[in-house]
Amino acid sequence: MRIAIGCDHTGLALKETIKNYLESRMIPFEDFGTFTSESADYPRVAEIVSKAILSGQFDRGILICGTGIGMSIAANKFPGIRAAAVSEPYSAILARRHNNANVLTFGARVVAGGLAALIVEGWLNASFEGERHQRRVDMITRIEQRNQAPTIATQPETTLDPESPNTDEPLEPDLT
Repeated sequence: MRIAIGCDHTGLALKETIKNYLESRMIPFEDFGTFTSESADYPRVAEIVSKAILSGQFDRGILICGTGIGMSIAANKFPGIRAAAVSEPYSAILARRHNNANVLTFGARVVAGGLAALIVEGWLNASFEGERHQRRVDMITRIEQRNQAPTIATQPETTLDPESPNTDEPLEPDLT
């Protein structure tokens, strides 16, 4: 299992705590930023991590912002991403067991380091139960498909530095 992890400026310290936890468990991960305490737009990081997961190079993702809600909203804009904003282990476990959540989000202003490690541990150890839950996840997928906005060909997407000045340009993860 490979984890893609990212945060905005608010989640920087908590991201380091989670990275230490992942290292202690020998769980491979890649940090997609942000890397400084300078203000960063969370939708940009959520986009990079979501695309990294959808590329197949990562199995799951962890996103951290102030509350976890903004990251969850942004990540859930990508069909195939099932991001759950949680603040305690029970919801994280059920998000995986019942919803097959492949992205975990939480807030650095809501969750302290020790609790965050417990949340991640519960989520990583939980397995999707399938059966009636698979039927519901399939329903969500069909809703995504029915309500997908039409693609409009404009300029090709480019890879941008997530640390560059805040912009609304599309991003591609650097998976090289």
